[in-house]
Amino acid sequence: MSLRRRFVLYLAVVHLLLVVVAALLLQENRLWLLAIEAALAASVLWGLGLMRSLFGALSQVQSAAQLLKESDFQSRLRETGGAETDQLVRVYNRMADHLREERVRLQEQQYLLAQILSVSPSGIAILDFDGRLTFANAGAVRLLGQPSEGMQGRALADLDSPLARALAAMEPGQSQVVGLWGGRRVKCHRGSFIDRGFARSFVLLEELTDELRQHEKAAYEKVIRMLSHEVNNSMGATSSLLQSCLHYAPQIAEPDRADFESALTVARARSEQLSEFMRGFAEVVRLPPPRPRPVDVRELLESIAVLLRASSETREVAWRWEIEEALAPVALDRAQMEQVFVNVCKNALEAIGRGGVLTVRIGRRGGRGYVAIEDTGRGVPEDVRPHLFTPFFSTKENGQGLGLTMVQEILSQHRFEFSLDSRPGGPTRFTILM
Repeated sequence: MSLRRRFVLYLAVVHLLLVVVAALLLQENRLWLLAIEAALAASVLWGLGLMRSLFGALSQVQSAAQLLKESDFQSRLRETGGAETDQLVRVYNRMADHLREERVRLQEQQYLLAQILSVSPSGIAILDFDGRLTFANAGAVRLLGQPSEGMQGRALADLDSPLARALAAMEPGQSQVVGLWGGRRVKCHRGSFIDRGFARSFVLLEELTDELRQHEKAAYEKVIRMLSHEVNNSMGATSSLLQSCLHYAPQIAEPDRADFESALTVARARSEQLSEFMRGFAEVVRLPPPRPRPVDVRELLESIAVLLRASSETREVAWRWEIEEALAPVALDRAQMEQVFVNVCKNALEAIGRGGVLTVRIGRRGGRGYVAIEDTGRGVPEDVRPHLFTPFFSTKENGQGLGLTMVQEILSQHRFEFSLDSRPGGPTRFTILM
């Protein structure tokens, strides 16, 4: 039963008792009739007035509660003239004004933040409490290579994307560089924040752009040119002097002549080796623009297999050919692409070591021809992957770290997309889209 009904019932019972008492008194003295009727009428009117005032205030409180429940901060309560009630009304109106202003401010901030996130060139993705994607801006969608509508509500590990799998394996607070198609690299950071008392994760993706690669290239080109100039000038003069000194060999005593000639010959050989070493660096800097001509890619790869046959037989490595679809001649610079394929195949043979298989696949993917060279080696360690295609980085004992750098430069100038996919303990696959 509501409070209003209980109050009305209370007034009715009280006045009914008063009527009974009045009836008993009237039996003894009828002169009390008018006085009692006046008292009852005044009591009823007074009670109705109190009830109206009380429930008017309660009605205002109920209205305020309903407005708060509906989050309606636009409506205001009207003052009724009661001191206590009007004081409550004024407090509520001030509170509603403050909440309305705060909500508008938060909405404006959220809209501004959403706009910034949506147009940010960096990729930003936010996960819910269970690690499922709830937000991904355009940059994240582009780098993950997945349609935005297909990512919502899915875990990173469930997405068909190498970058997503790498992000899923990262711990909060961890950063790493992940390689993508075309030699692109993405710096990834996984962080966390507290939302309603629970931890949530987010990822930041920043692509190391071609502009950065050009800055790196300009830096090492400058170093190579300076070193090449100094070394070649010094070695040229040194070799000339050593050659001149050999003319004095007949003037040396017979017992010492052989040692003299041997020492000068070794010194000249070392000078020439150093010059050859520097020429290898200089070739990366002086790489000319490609001159494309139609080339049969399969025939080019078969000629490289013949070139590397002796090395393959020595290592007991078998070549396997998987031709999914014959390719029409592709416009490319044969000499430069020959360097690419030789470099990739030699790396594959070295990765296999002894007794494995080198697989060459040729076909079409997405309307474009592709070549994939896969080896059965031990794969690339995780700590090495971020440094691939970095100038001067090599895992070989006497490597210069220029092989993949030159490969990247040639393929980039041809505008061919490429990727190097490898996992520790698994096969390594170098794929080129033409």
